[in-house]
Amino acid sequence: MRLLQCRTSSAFAFPMPLTVRASLLSVCLLFLCGCATLPPGSTRDPRDPWERLNRTSYKVNDVLDRAILKPVARAYAKAPQPVRTGIGNFWDNLDYPVTITNDLLQGQIKSFLSDIARFVFNSTFGIAGFIDVASLGNGLPKNKRDFGQTMGKWGVSPGPYIVVPVFGPYTLRDGIGASTVDTLANPRTYTGFWGATAMWAAEGVDHRSRILYLDPMIQSAYDPYAFVRNAYLQNRDFKVHGAASKSEEEQEQKLLEEAGEDETPAGAPQGTQPQTPPPATPPQGAAPNAAPAQPPAAQPQPTQPPPQNAPH
Repeated sequence: MRLLQCRTSSAFAFPMPLTVRASLLSVCLLFLCGCATLPPGSTRDPRDPWERLNRTSYKVNDVLDRAILKPVARAYAKAPQPVRTGIGNFWDNLDYPVTITNDLLQGQIKSFLSDIARFVFNSTFGIAGFIDVASLGNGLPKNKRDFGQTMGKWGVSPGPYIVVPVFGPYTLRDGIGASTVDTLANPRTYTGFWGATAMWAAEGVDHRSRILYLDPMIQSAYDPYAFVRNAYLQNRDFKVHGAASKSEEEQEQKLLEEAGEDETPAGAPQGTQPQTPPPATPPQGAAPNAAPAQPPAAQPQPTQPPPQNAPH
């Protein structure tokens, strides 16, 4: 399971044109008074001070997804795998100047040169990026960087979590990064409003088809909103801190634990999770197979805890 990977941070958030993104962020802020109720027993997450508004936006996005995006993505997923792979490669390659720009802004000179070579190889020999020849023939690593990540590496805090109507989750830092440097570095921006919007919609369908497998996990969660929020925020934290943060496996385990806490219904006891036994406790199952203890009268048994000698 690779829930944290999704494979990119845009697994739950799609790119958008600059003017549309800016206007929707403004609308999101204007509707702070639009309050959705919190699930019973849930506690506020300090990373999500606008949770009531965000839950309202999440519900709107969920309705639109079920009515429009998900059916289209399912139909698209029926296309032959080589066709979908080629289209996905094309979108990834088209967005690659964003990664190259942020390589430079992060001081990643080796990655900067490698990613330029990768972009040139795929754009020429890979027929506009439909074939990922940089991975097949030359083994050049594929990176994914954005200005939100860059600002995080510069020490800028993520800020509040925001769910933008239609476009999904961001942090304030990621939203600013996506609407400024990343938009200016993306070639689609210079195709005009309608061209950029059409390409954004087509890429959104491709991205949605890639994460259809996550739907059962999200829908089975007690609180899908909190589950998606934790996945997104931990994924972004991992991308910013890299090797300095916890390993991917630990991140996934932490995500599942937090999601489990968010899914606990109101009134449920909080201490029902199995606790790790202390090192001195014998392995479970050893006592039933052992012979009845017959301790000598004058000798204590330091290795056997008193509860094991108590009659059942």
